[in-house]
Amino acid sequence: MTTTTTPETGTLAVPGAVLHYEVRGSGPLLLLLGGGNSDAAVFEGLAAHFAVDHRVLTLDPRGNSRSPLTGPPVDQSIEAHAEDAALLLDRVAVPDEPVQVFGSCSGGLIALQLALGLAVRRPERIAALVVHEPPAFALLPDAVERLAFLDAVHATYRREGVPAAMELFSAVFGGRPAPVLPEAHDNTDFFLAHVMRPFTRFVPDFAALAPLAGRIVVAGGEDSRTHDVHRPAVALAERLGKELVMFPGGHVGYAKWPDEFGLLLRTVLAGSAPARMAEGVVAEGVG
Repeated sequence: MTTTTTPETGTLAVPGAVLHYEVRGSGPLLLLLGGGNSDAAVFEGLAAHFAVDHRVLTLDPRGNSRSPLTGPPVDQSIEAHAEDAALLLDRVAVPDEPVQVFGSCSGGLIALQLALGLAVRRPERIAALVVHEPPAFALLPDAVERLAFLDAVHATYRREGVPAAMELFSAVFGGRPAPVLPEAHDNTDFFLAHVMRPFTRFVPDFAALAPLAGRIVVAGGEDSRTHDVHRPAVALAERLGKELVMFPGGHVGYAKWPDEFGLLLRTVLAGSAPARMAEGVVAEGVG
């Protein structure tokens, strides 16, 4: 259930950066947002799955890979990345076209902020939104300790470099190394320097999100459910009054299991699967 269609690529100048983006297929618009040190390459499998009947939009986040900053490197904000996505939708979508959004890791937080911005201007634009394991550590009961740990990772990076910092950072993945991702370039240095700390401190505006609650699904990885990286998804689901939907694989299950992940994502985007049905699909598709 995949297509090998070569994506159309483009660039878009936004304040402070030039974005690289890719469009595949035709049909309803689906925006895939990654995060951390990833770029559009991480979604190649999932984009191919959906491109058979969707128009799939992916991008390299500002500062990553083929989306260079146009000024000195600075700490990143969710708000700036969400505005990038909104400007990109203005470029790619037809006027007032509804969009389905899947955001994983910090891409999930970007997706929430994007939805808020669109809701103020054109609420009908967000058809559905799936937020997969966002790193919202500030929502946790032990947020002070978790954020202090991430500060320690950053300090280790400054003092000892990338390998030592990533070895310490592996604790959020159950002591295993961070998942190896398909990517155009290695963005780990930029992630540790300018992305990790500000993104993990972001707290969504829950009051403003309330009118969109019926269109938001919070998701986690079946294989990462015992990892620290999974805990913020649980906290976010609780704050939004949602059941957590479990997807195949771990934190980047969409890269390892694109078709199995995509089949469940189709169902969830359509709004027809409660969490317990989703768990059953996971067991059938991957087990």
